[in-house]
This record gives sequence, C-alpha cells and structure tokens, in this order.
Amino acid sequence: MRRLSFHEYFRWSLLLFLVLFGFYPPSAMAKVVDRIVAVVNDDIILLSELDATFKPYREEIENSGYPPEKEQQMLYRVREDLINKMVEKKLTEQEVKARNISVSENEIDQTLERIKQVNYLTDEDLKKELEARGVTLKDYRKELKEQSLRNKLVVKEVNSKIVITKSDIKKYYDEHPELYGGKIQYHLRNIFLKYPPNTSNDPEFALKERFEPVLAKLKSGEAFQAVARQYSESSSASDGGDLGKFSLDALSDQIKNNIKNLSAGEYTPILESEQGGQIIFVEKIVQDGGKSLQAVSAEIEQKLYKKIIEKRFAEWMEGLRARSHIKIIR
Repeated sequence: MRRLSFHEYFRWSLLLFLVLFGFYPPSAMAKVVDRIVAVVNDDIILLSELDATFKPYREEIENSGYPPEKEQQMLYRVREDLINKMVEKKLTEQEVKARNISVSENEIDQTLERIKQVNYLTDEDLKKELEARGVTLKDYRKELKEQSLRNKLVVKEVNSKIVITKSDIKKYYDEHPELYGGKIQYHLRNIFLKYPPNTSNDPEFALKERFEPVLAKLKSGEAFQAVARQYSESSSASDGGDLGKFSLDALSDQIKNNIKNLSAGEYTPILESEQGGQIIFVEKIVQDGGKSLQAVSAEIEQKLYKKIIEKRFAEWMEGLRARSHIKIIR
C-alpha cells in the first residue's frame, strides 16, 4: 500500500471522469484493471493491493467445499475484514511517519536473532520455516520492521499509561486454576472391616461394634498405618492401608463428599458398603503439576500487559479513525 503522488492521483481521477462520461474509448476501458477501494486521509488503497492480500484467504475458502451461499458469505466477510485491517495499517503508517518513528536495520537484526534464540532455530532452520510459508527473508524482514514500528507507536501512545500491580497478577492467578493450579490429589489410606457373620438382624450395629477398638486407638493418637496393619481386612493392610493418590473426580460420591473438607491427618466416620465398612484417612493433600505464583508471575504480567495493550490500542485506533477522513469505495 504505497502513497500515490499528486500526478498519479490526478491521472486516476481523470481516468475515472473520462470513463464515466464516455470520453474514453472502449478499447482503453478494457485495459483498466485497477481502481481505488479506500481513501485514508491523503493515501489510497488500490484494488490490486486488496486482491493480493485477499488471494490466499479466497483460495482457502473456495477449496473448503462450502455450499455456494455460505462460500459467498464468508468471502464477503473476510474481504470486509481485510479492508478494515488495511485501513488501520495505513493509519498506523501515517502516525508512524508523523511522529518520526523509525527502525534501523540493526534493530531488525537483533529482533531476528531473538526469534531464532527463543525458537532454537539455526539460520538454515529459519530459511526452511520461511520457505514453508512461501516467504522470502527480505519479505520477512519487512514484516518484522512493520511490527517493530507498530510496537514503538504503541509504546509512545499507550504503554506509558499501563501499570500492572501485584494484586492484578494474584487475581489472575487465582481465577485461572486450570492453567496454574494443577490437580489436587489426596493420598489416602483406609481401614476396612467386613460385616460379622450371623448379624442379619442389625448388621450396622454389629459393624460399629467391630470398629470400636479401631476408633479407640485412633482417638488415642496411634498412627493410622499401625492400626490399619493390626485391624484392616483389606488387601492393602500390610502396607498400612495405603490406597494411593486420587483426585476428587476419581472417587465415589460417598468418599468424595466425606473427604473434600478434611485436612491432612484427619479421617472420615465409618463409611458403609455392601461388603462392610471403612474409615478413610487423608495422609497428604498434594498439588501435582501446579505452578507457584512466583514461578508464573512474569508470564501472567506479560499476558495482562498484552491484553491491556490490545484493548487500549483498539480504543486509540477507534479514536484515530473518527478523527480521520476515511472512505470505502465498494
């Protein structure tokens, strides 16, 4: 999207006038393959520029097998989005020029090196990546330059007004346990006792009688593992009733509802089942795969910064568009 000189702009305007009023021969009209699709202050965007940008999107949509009506709707929507983005890009370029913002070749070199370091790319790897995208190194450097110019403009217009506090970071951390909390795991042990034989009249009472010495030892402070080895009738008795680690969603509703409010070192009441009863002991509550607030503070700060930057830049761009002379010619 280049700025047309006065003479070029005059030529296009004259051509349009001659065509509209019939002063241009048909043979010459057939050669007219370009036109203005948008005026942005003193700059214009040509149809050829829009078509070149639109081409890969159009080909992807046309090759996706959509019904004709939906295909046309998608083509129209993408084209409209691209025109708006090209207008915003033109406005950005104008603001960059007005503020004398520049990016040196050395800065682009440094940006390129950082990209290679972060992605562990050699020069050959980068070349292959660009070839896969159908982009030359020259085009990629131009792309990096445009990004750098925009970033400098953002810093000048928006960045100085942004402050990310520790409470902002903590709030984001607490509100996204799915990203940083990992899974809470309960390390459980149990003491299992079967119903005593010949207790068809009152099996629950008989089971509670069997648990009386177990509860007495636990209340006296004896280690759960030792009591489990002595009394438990489960296959894990020799291991002190060790059941392993479980997340709450992996447990039955009965066990889950009885342990979810327990702390490490506490145990449930007697939980009855068809085979007998058990007492569940919470040995540890661990957080597997989680990340501490300290470990992810920098990452969260960058996320919040980027989010605010994008929001403020969109607001700034909206104001800039309102102050600018923009005409879309469809």
